[in-house]
Amino acid sequence: MLSGICCIVLASTFRMPISFAWSTPGAALLVAAGATTDDFSAATGAFLVCGVLILLCGLWPLLGRAITSIPRPLASAMLAGILFPICLAPITAAVQIPWLALPVIVTWLICFRFAPRWAVPAAMLVAAIGIGITAGTGWLGNAGVLPEVTFVLPHFDPLVIVSLGLPLFIVTMAGQNVPGFAVMSTFGYAVPPRPPLLASGLGTIVGSFFGGHAVNLAAITAALMAGPDSHPDRSKRWVATVTSGIGFIVFGLAAGVATALISAAPPILITAVAGLALLGALVAAIATAIENPAHRIPAAATFLVTASGVTIVSIGSAFWGLLVGGVVMLWSAFPWRRRPKNRA
Repeated sequence: MLSGICCIVLASTFRMPISFAWSTPGAALLVAAGATTDDFSAATGAFLVCGVLILLCGLWPLLGRAITSIPRPLASAMLAGILFPICLAPITAAVQIPWLALPVIVTWLICFRFAPRWAVPAAMLVAAIGIGITAGTGWLGNAGVLPEVTFVLPHFDPLVIVSLGLPLFIVTMAGQNVPGFAVMSTFGYAVPPRPPLLASGLGTIVGSFFGGHAVNLAAITAALMAGPDSHPDRSKRWVATVTSGIGFIVFGLAAGVATALISAAPPILITAVAGLALLGALVAAIATAIENPAHRIPAAATFLVTASGVTIVSIGSAFWGLLVGGVVMLWSAFPWRRRPKNRA
């Protein structure tokens, strides 16, 4: 709902299709960071730190430039390493629960061939039908008419902040906010950076107290609303963003029913649907990571360490992947050749 409010307020104020969403890469990071901590209040503290850092990027332009200067191959490789295990879930689900997973995968494949835009929604619909059939009507007893909002008091664990909060901040900035600005620029919109970053930071801070992980600029959906498919007249495309914000709020109010249905599903099936939805993001991240031949080895190191899921001193693999990739990049770029001595 916070994303919807940000969409409505900023699009109406600036008359631009400035779109917000929740961070898909951030959600993938949370799945990958499940082994980091089982204390949700500590995770909430990490979310809050992430929001404060995003807010500082809006207030302090130097910090924003420092984050955006992280080499794209490393940031993309880290994202690819996070997404890779999730994108393997459809394969695992097809083996473990074929009667539920195979119809979802086949539906996705058919729609991907003939109607790519509807591939993921169709797969989600088939998954929901399968869950409803296997779970019966028992899950309806746990479905509330309105979603239950619970305040979570944050706990600041330094190790969780380093292993979850900082990678979440980097992924949100590098994987969502920075591409969000790029998409808007592509379609000719000169968006002032401070208001969206302040909205992203404040939205993340407020949401963190209720278990929300990140509010950020949209990238993929922003391309839909800022492009000509939204409206031939560029000056009227902001209406699409306001409409999407209203849609966010409506779907947010129905979160109780959705949560009850998901809770009745096998966890591997939910991860499998997420894996299908994230295949495009995985391909884009890999393509960006290996685009420059000079950075392929550092990117590969970042990807492998991140995808390994290792946890060292309770710090997750996303942080170590970025660190290892940075060391390899500096090592490979260091000028080792000695200067020739001047002969008399």
